[in-house]
Amino acid sequence: MVTREDIENIALLSKLFVDEKDLEKLTQDMQEIIDFADTINNADASKSEFDNINNLKNVFRADEVEPSFPVSEILSNAPEQAEDHFLVRKRV
Repeated sequence: MVTREDIENIALLSKLFVDEKDLEKLTQDMQEIIDFADTINNADASKSEFDNINNLKNVFRADEVEPSFPVSEILSNAPEQAEDHFLVRKRV
């Protein structure tokens, strides 16, 4: 059972402000969420076959090594570069 104090403690730990008028509704909503999760956790799934019910197949292609562009060509338009790297300004 979720209590009002539980919600206040969660809000405190999360550094969230919860208005007094919203505490009761939030407590009720949180309890409904936990009840729903308990219902799902207690469902008997041992008799159901859910694995690949849509007959999906792996749609990813195999990795293939391909030649890349030369580093000098990649860096040719870089405003600043050093030792085969892009130079970027440090954000402050």
